Formats: sequence, structure tokens, C-alpha cells
Amino acid sequence: MKVRCSLKSAKKRDKNCKIVKRGGRIYVINKKNPRFKARQG
Repeated sequence: MKVRCSLKSAKKRDKNCKIVKRGGRIYVINKKNPRFKARQG
């Protein structure tokens, strides 16, 4: 999982990426290709 300042570029990498908020942190998740996971901050 990558930790990034901004998730805009991480979301655009794949069309299956979704942004979710869990426990005050913002994550990018991808069910079809889990290597695109990212977390903000």
C-alpha cells in the first residue's frame, strides 16, 4: 500500500479504483487489482 499526500493521481490509475473513508483516513481500494491500494497522509 502506498501512502500519498494526494489521492487524485492514485484514483485515476485504474477505472475500478474507489475512494473510501475509514476511521478518519482516506483510502483508494481496488477489488479487481489490489496492487492499486493507497492511503492518504
